[in-house]
Amino acid sequence: MSATLNCPEYRAIAACLYRPHPGTPSTGTLPVLSGPGRANPAPDSPCGRPGALWAAGPWLGLVALMAAGALAAAAAESIAPARSRLGINLSGIADWNTEHPFADAFKTARPWISQRTGAPWGQGPKLDLDSLGWVRRLEPDCWAETLLFTHGHAPAGTYLCLYEGEGRLDVGGSGRMLRRQPGRLEIQLDPAQGPLFLQLRQIHPERPVRNIRLFMPGCGPDGPTGPFHPAFLQRWREFNTLRFMDWMETNNSEQREWSDRPTPAHATYSQRGVPLEIMIDLCNRLGAHPWFCMPHQATDDYVRQFARMVRDRLRPDLHVYVEYSNELWNSMFAQHHYAAAEGRRLGFADKDWEAAWRYTAWRSRQIHRIWEETFGGRERLVRVIASQAANPHVTEQILTFQDSARHFDALAIAPYFGPIVSLQGSKTLPPAAEVATWPLERLLDHVRQHALPEAIEHMRQHRKLADRYGLRLIAYEAGQHLVGTGGAENLEDLTRSLQAANRHPAMGEFYRTYLDAWLREAGGDLCCLFSSVSSSSKWGSWGLLEGASQTGSPKYNAVIEWNRAHPRPPAP
Repeated sequence: MSATLNCPEYRAIAACLYRPHPGTPSTGTLPVLSGPGRANPAPDSPCGRPGALWAAGPWLGLVALMAAGALAAAAAESIAPARSRLGINLSGIADWNTEHPFADAFKTARPWISQRTGAPWGQGPKLDLDSLGWVRRLEPDCWAETLLFTHGHAPAGTYLCLYEGEGRLDVGGSGRMLRRQPGRLEIQLDPAQGPLFLQLRQIHPERPVRNIRLFMPGCGPDGPTGPFHPAFLQRWREFNTLRFMDWMETNNSEQREWSDRPTPAHATYSQRGVPLEIMIDLCNRLGAHPWFCMPHQATDDYVRQFARMVRDRLRPDLHVYVEYSNELWNSMFAQHHYAAAEGRRLGFADKDWEAAWRYTAWRSRQIHRIWEETFGGRERLVRVIASQAANPHVTEQILTFQDSARHFDALAIAPYFGPIVSLQGSKTLPPAAEVATWPLERLLDHVRQHALPEAIEHMRQHRKLADRYGLRLIAYEAGQHLVGTGGAENLEDLTRSLQAANRHPAMGEFYRTYLDAWLREAGGDLCCLFSSVSSSSKWGSWGLLEGASQTGSPKYNAVIEWNRAHPRPPAP
């Protein structure tokens, strides 16, 4: 963290500058220091409504002058996206998402749940929904409800709920109704009380309730940051590329036709993913290159319509990374089985694995060709082919099938460092039950002595392959991969140990070592970390931060510091 911004004098100034307006709920926190060298407004005034300056008398000028100097120092430390070597995978949209990227939180709400008086929870009759996901009618003694902020990290304060149509909306859980008017509710949220429930109790049959919006404290329909929460924009403003794999619900996607895609008018983005218009808007605001993952079943028309919208809306100074689906070599995903079946149908191979690898190369080339035709060339495109970091043989099979390598620009891998802990153990790791008994320092030492060197070797191997075929080497995902698998995730002691390792200061050291190796051994091209913000659980601790209320972590702080210390050379 910047010494300037961490000094007691600055913190005292910031406490004054970012004090909330009179009458707004206080969080009781000190000024938010969002990573090294950043200052954000108070959490209860985050959307373009800065806290009031309460210094008075002869101290006013001194306070303002000192604050301006501190903030100028912070700005000098930041890095423009074009100079950054790092990208970020944005975490998927769901009611349990803890990033809260949108000013309108309803876009992360769970799809409507049907309830009936006297019936078990969620066991009401099938809901009558329109094509956008809004409820059209309710049966007697029934209602529909949705959840938000299931895993917390939402700011306490007053939320503004706007809607169209006629009916009755109630709140439950962590929400308390403050004021009610037709089409407008004001809700007090106490996130310590758990999720927020919005309950649709009555609907006018001809004018049903629709277009529900739930604005975070200080936000509104005409905020200067558009659909995005300003803290979200601030958090990722220094990253070169945004990979939208999870925002697009790429894994196991059911999208095939262009009409299947989500649109801004859909009730929530937690089911089909985030609309393309919103993703483009985000990249335009941040100056970040987009990385799109085409659904594995997408028709040529879908791909063409997608590419056309990007061509027409994306800033002309930004490039587009185009990838076919995600990890088609990975049998845990539906896209692998689809690729295997299609590869066999086309006669590429008899074995599922080989058929999937070869179909990946073949369909990727088709998709890239459509993008080239739509853009009128390749100047703004990066044609990505992805493979398994731990298995160079897979990469060779993909690149050599029908001389595919010459049709790609970049080879993408995910050189995670573990350990991945299984019930049976591995060559370098005993069974999960034993690892669960290790002192934390022993686990950290294993990462240092075994997991990091293994990941670095994967980088070296693929650097050689990329050089051989004249391709850039980039990372579609990267970072730590400490997780139990195959039943080991159910060992509570193991989960606690892996979580503690992720939160330990040593994890920052590991990230710096890892990124140094990426620069030294892999060439230092684009590295998209996985992932932005998500809560920690037995399924992993993937987020650089665990929630939007966090101002830093060993992982996040190390990444920001490394990014600023290792800029790309300026363009000639």
